[in-house]
Amino acid sequence: MERCFVMLKPGVINRRIVGEILSRLEKKGLSLVAMKMMVISDELAANHYAEHKEKSFFTDLTSYITSGPVIAMVWQGDNCVQLVRKLVGATKVEEAQPGTIRGDYSLHTPHNIIHASDSDESAKREIGLFFKEEELINWHDDNAKWF
Repeated sequence: MERCFVMLKPGVINRRIVGEILSRLEKKGLSLVAMKMMVISDELAANHYAEHKEKSFFTDLTSYITSGPVIAMVWQGDNCVQLVRKLVGATKVEEAQPGTIRGDYSLHTPHNIIHASDSDESAKREIGLFFKEEELINWHDDNAKWF
């Protein structure tokens, strides 16, 4: 089983579409193992997006995710990172296909509504930034045999 970090950004909460986004991940058959609503500090935002620190969009990116509450989550399933990335869609909104979360709900790339880990290594790092080990709930999904 693989895990993926997913963050619903302030735009999701402001637009009141949290349930719609969660539903898409659940319907795929992924298991939610951790979730919390929080306001991200400047320090956590900088650590989370550290690989973009020297890029021109870094300040806009961190300003956006610290501008309001976010929902941090950990999802689990076979090939979870790859599946979540497909559900989320391309980072650049103009490249995100209809039917993906970004393709259906995002209008501007700097304010896309969701973050998802792009690799297993990133997932482990990001999960560690946002969650303590004891906050991850391992549970048996009796419906897993159907997915």
